[in-house]
Amino acid sequence: MKYKWIPVNLNAPFAPRDGAGLLSFKGKLWLLGGWNPKDKVNFPSICNSEVWSSEDGLNWTLEIKEAPWEGRHTAGYVVHDQKMWIVGGDCIQGRYQPDVWCSENGKDWELVSDNVPWGQRVLHHTVAFKGKIWVMGGQTVPGFVPSEPRTIYYNDVWCSEDGKHWDLVLEHAPWVPRGMIGNNAVLHDRIWLLGGGTYDTPEFPVRKYYNDVWSTEDGIRWELHRETSPWKGRQYHEIAAFDGHLWVMEGFDGVFYIEMPDGTKKFKNPDRSGNIKDVWYSPDGVHWEELLDTPWLPRHAASVTVHQDALWMVAGNNMTPDVWKLVRISD
Repeated sequence: MKYKWIPVNLNAPFAPRDGAGLLSFKGKLWLLGGWNPKDKVNFPSICNSEVWSSEDGLNWTLEIKEAPWEGRHTAGYVVHDQKMWIVGGDCIQGRYQPDVWCSENGKDWELVSDNVPWGQRVLHHTVAFKGKIWVMGGQTVPGFVPSEPRTIYYNDVWCSEDGKHWDLVLEHAPWVPRGMIGNNAVLHDRIWLLGGGTYDTPEFPVRKYYNDVWSTEDGIRWELHRETSPWKGRQYHEIAAFDGHLWVMEGFDGVFYIEMPDGTKKFKNPDRSGNIKDVWYSPDGVHWEELLDTPWLPRHAASVTVHQDALWMVAGNNMTPDVWKLVRISD
């Protein structure tokens, strides 16, 4: 199979951002919230609650400048029960956002719960699967929200049919506690957990980066498909299920420098960010192939979804308002 990235709009009308939600819903792409601390006009509270929509990825409409949910990024974003959902949030405002919101049209938002039982966390992984919303992993970040115990890294699994009533399915999954996995992947009637990592805290100042592959059919029984994958360990990456394959794209690997043959070091990327731009795909989570010559800038915390027979990537920590789509061009 051959795939091609197509630049749909390299200068979309929304301001650059990372960690925004991207959903395919009722024939449109929907961009929700995001983070950009350098843009005080569009992000006066570092994150905003804008809602943008587009039918084609080229032309975008600002549906709401300030939605009723507090501005956020790297939240849980899913389509479930014929609605768009925002599940939890971040800790940028000095508190956690343990709330759940939903909307049938992108303009009118309903507060489903203002205090879910798993809510004192960020960087959790969120999936719509078998008629439920699933939340797993994540952590506390005492550098932003003081708490005791200070740092908690989670590997629990929760689910809900209505976003309000939640069941603890599994207190400790067999995978190492983690989060920082964007979007989600459901393939072969299973939830897939691909890589991820932990954010640094005063107690644990070194971040962790994983490249293992896990899946489950029920949230309880987890299968380890690969302990290490050919793609490097990463966090703030995006995953997806598209065209019968699992996809792992971009992210942050914590590597800023490359060691040269003479022993000197040079920045890995011109933006000095630690961002990466590789793309990998697999039919089964075991056998992986790299899609070479990625044309877009290195980034992490991009916004990704599957829409109209294409895999879409929007913005991210390249801080450019670009829109790309991946299509299959041949077998």
